[in-house]
Amino acid sequence: MKISLHSLEEGARAARGTVVIIDVFRAFTCMPLLYSLGVVKSVLVATAEEALAIKKRDPSRILVGEIDGIPIKEFDVGNSPGDILRLGEEYFSGKSIVQRTSSGVQGVLIAMDAADEVLLGSYSVARATVDYIKSTSPERVSIVAMGWNLREKAPEDEWCARYMAHLLGQGDYDHNRAMKDILFHHGAQKFLRGGKSYFPPEDPVLALQRDVYDFALKARRINNEVEAVKIAAD
Repeated sequence: MKISLHSLEEGARAARGTVVIIDVFRAFTCMPLLYSLGVVKSVLVATAEEALAIKKRDPSRILVGEIDGIPIKEFDVGNSPGDILRLGEEYFSGKSIVQRTSSGVQGVLIAMDAADEVLLGSYSVARATVDYIKSTSPERVSIVAMGWNLREKAPEDEWCARYMAHLLGQGDYDHNRAMKDILFHHGAQKFLRGGKSYFPPEDPVLALQRDVYDFALKARRINNEVEAVKIAAD
């Protein structure tokens, strides 16, 4: 198994084989949390307009997402695991969602053009994702840290990529060093300072928990939509 690490938009475009798109803050921390709260279907879209068009056809859909980190006015909830957890199972159970974000979702949609398969990665599903990869034994694995808005590297994504590579048998991982780099970086501090309601301090607490869920997430084209579906290792 050949494992390579990539970053940002160019990394998503260059990725081949089994591709893991990592977005820790916050898209792919939100996605497994949503499934754990009872969501039954999740569709990924590139633009807010696509999401709103889906909701117009099916008003029961819940729209989740952001642009430049800021919740989209017409959406039901922003890209915040804290806000999602606060709404809880009663709000999400049995529902279908549509997610639009500026990094992780875009990376998935880009990578699907050339990848054999695309998995959604974060700390919370890292080990389950690695277990799935090991069960399928692909020749090539590309792990892509998506960063901020596809353009700026983010330590939480870079370190999560290293963690997953380590679980796959490549390289070392120092969690203390990772947390130091992540927590004192401006990317986490904008949450921890609590200055803006759409960057709640609860989000890093949830996003930096490792190996919370026993399922991985895979992007699939189904009925002209890209869905993020739950999968388990064989």
